[in-house]
Order: sequence, then C-alpha cells, then structure tokens
Amino acid sequence: MKIYNTLSGRKEEFQPLEEGKVKMYVCGPTVYNLIHIGNARPMILFDTVRRYMEYKGYEVNYVSNFTDVDDKIIKKAVEEGVDASVISERYIAECKKDMEAMNVKPATVHPKATEEIGGMLEMINTLIEKGHAYRAEDGTVYFRTRSFKGYGKLSHKNLDDLQGGNRSLLVTGEDQKEDPLDFVLWKPKKDGEPYWESPWCQGRPGWHIECSVMSKKYLGEEIDIHAGGEDLVFPHHENEIAQSEAANEKPFARYWMHNAFLNINNRKMSKSQGNFFTVRDVSEKYDLQVLRFFMLSAHYRSPLNFSEELMEAAGNGYDRIVNGVSNLNYLLENSKSDKISDEEQRLLKEAAAYTAKFEEAMEDDFNTADALSAIFELVKFANSHAGAEGSREFLTGLKEEIKELSGICGLIVEKEQELLDEDIEALIKERQEARKARNFGRADEIRNELLTKGIILEDTREGVKWKRV
Repeated sequence: MKIYNTLSGRKEEFQPLEEGKVKMYVCGPTVYNLIHIGNARPMILFDTVRRYMEYKGYEVNYVSNFTDVDDKIIKKAVEEGVDASVISERYIAECKKDMEAMNVKPATVHPKATEEIGGMLEMINTLIEKGHAYRAEDGTVYFRTRSFKGYGKLSHKNLDDLQGGNRSLLVTGEDQKEDPLDFVLWKPKKDGEPYWESPWCQGRPGWHIECSVMSKKYLGEEIDIHAGGEDLVFPHHENEIAQSEAANEKPFARYWMHNAFLNINNRKMSKSQGNFFTVRDVSEKYDLQVLRFFMLSAHYRSPLNFSEELMEAAGNGYDRIVNGVSNLNYLLENSKSDKISDEEQRLLKEAAAYTAKFEEAMEDDFNTADALSAIFELVKFANSHAGAEGSREFLTGLKEEIKELSGICGLIVEKEQELLDEDIEALIKERQEARKARNFGRADEIRNELLTKGIILEDTREGVKWKRV
C-alpha cells in the first residue's frame, strides 16, 4: 500500500508503527454553523481510507476533533445572546446528523477542545521549560518558532520567507513577540469571552495547540497518519509538528495526507460570492449518497469542481450500481436453482478479478476514481452474466461482491423497501405537526429517515413537495 506523504513529497510504502494497527488523526470542523461541502470532502475521503484499512484487517484508532472554542463561535454567541457552549453543542449535534446522512462512521473518539484544556496547559508548560515558548507581559504565551530546527519541513517553506497564515491569532500584545514568526499558544481573555485559569493569565488556548494535545492523549506521542485539507498544511499542521516534536522529542506523524480544494462552478467556494453550499443545502436536492459518490469520483489530491451537471453525472453513476444490485435481487427472488453450476463457479472466479483491480487502485494512494471504475466493470459483468436461470449461490456471490466493494467506499447500494405514497404523506404530516410544536429534533429525524429511503423533501410556499431519487 502506497500513500503520498506531504512531508516527503512522494509516495511511500505504508508501514504502521505497530503491526496490524493504525493510529489516525483527522482535523475536524470548527462548530459555529452547519458544515459546508468543503468540510464534507475530508470527512468522506478519510472515512473511506479508514474503511479500506479496516477491510485489510487493520484495527484503526480514528480520532477527529471538534474545535468548540473559537472567535467565530464567540461572535455567533454574542449575536444570539447565549453562552458559547450553546452554539458549539448545537452545531456538533447538527454536524453528527450530516455525517450520519453521508454514511461517515463516527470516530473512535471525537474530542472537544474545551474538554482538553488541562492537557494544553501541561504541554505549554513543557514547551516553556524546554525553551521553546515564552510568556509576554500581558500573559500571552508564544511558541519560539526558530527554536525548532525542523520548522517548514511539511510545507517545504524557507523559514525566512514565511508569513503568518490565515488562521494566525492576532491578540493584544502582538508587538511583544520576540520574532514575527512566533505563534500563539495561550491568549488573554477579552470581556464576555469564555476563559480558563492558567499560570500565565486567565485566557484560552491558541488554535494550533489543541490538536497536538488531543492526538497525544488519544493516540500517543507518535502516530501513523495525520490528515486534513490542504489549507491546513501551513500554518496549522506545520505548527502542530513544531509543538509536538519540541515537547515530546520524537517524530509526530509518519504520513501526512491532504485533500485538495473543492471549487463551486470553477470558483473557490465563498459566502461573499454566493457560491457556498452547506451539506444540508445539498440534501434538499440530492441523496447524500450521491454527494459521497461525487466526492470519491476524483482522486483526493486533485481539485474537485462542484456543479449541478457533475452532481447529476454522479447520481447517474451511483444509480448504475444501485440498479445492478436491484436487478440481482429481482433475479434472486425468482431463482429456482440452489446449486451452482461449473460455469457459474468459473464466472465467480473471473469476477474476483474486479476486486483485485479495486484493491490495486485503493493501494495506489487511495485512487477512489479508479476503484469506482472497477465497481462499474463488476456491475457490467453481473448484468451480462446474471440471468433468469442463475443459481442463488451465483447471484448472491455477485451481489455480495458489489456490496462489499461499494461498502468500502461507504456507498449504500441496497435500498430498503420503498415506502408507499400514503406512508410518505403520513410522515410529512407528522413532520409538519412536529415543526408547529417546535419539536425540531423530531422534524429533522423524519426528514433524515425519508432521505435514507430515497425521499427528498422540499419546503415551498405551496407546502411540502417530495420526490423519489
């Protein structure tokens, strides 16, 4: 299995730290709003990496955090006149709903920054004691960037040419830095903000320190894979390496994986430009299995363009697999033979070549585009060789092979029995009553239940409209 390692800039053979086990950390979202489809790409991609690792027999310890203390969260809390924790808990719950709807498996652990402050204080103190960090007059603690000799090795940047990244925290006392490249580990509180006690001042952590601490606590000082979007390479992941390796005095992660950006209609996704979609927006028009298929239709290191035309194409591709399985189910229901023939046994051995082709694609830096092509070829093979005279063993063998490979990609290709129109109308009525009673939790449950069964709702001025997908 080969993985492209951002750290080395080349594909490397995957060798886990511990035989049969994988320690994997994926940076999660900042929870101040509904997640957008840019957030969805790494969620889906690295969930698929995890699923393939598990398919190959690895025990995967998969950690993905929620950043639940941040300037954006605090800003929204002030706007609504509530505590910041109200905002973060609301959107953690909403994020988990969207993850479930996309068939993203829950992480082994989903740590929250606010619950790991003690570990952050401990690591910051260690960095100060080792000379890698210092306290400014106002209580801000900075990391002494030039004290870490390997700084820049992930982003392949020259230290003297570096500039602060978009997420650098600008705080009171910025002019107290020893060096413009130093970054914040701990910042003083402001009026109305949440804060914690520390040896340096009442305040809260910088953004970068949380992942170093949570990765160490739940996975250990050295891990196999650290992953996230390519926008995190610098400064976030670069700073994580500096903090972790300076504090622990050992390598942080063996393999660094980063997915490329998602554009919308060939433009960078931006709220200000009006080309910004949440996962919830997309779910109003498409089955989120189609979104998942779309995300896997390109290699994770290639930029991906989101458009209606490409989503329609993804829907057609997904339907080809679903229809292939549905056809096999129909043949199974009507099959009159239990005994597999010699010819069918030969065909099943031939079909196994598509699994080999799928694995070859996945083991070449998780080339999901080619892996999906292998599934298509298997479906085409099944359509060509499965007929009314097929035995149950033969038909079941083809069906289970398609389902297994699709399942590794997180694709649900065997739909539950369709709801009758009157059942759908009854659930819509119940949802409307729940919304009137302000029981939005139950209303969302019904919408998600219908979505998983291929029913998309659209709230219009004329009432609720629905369609099957």
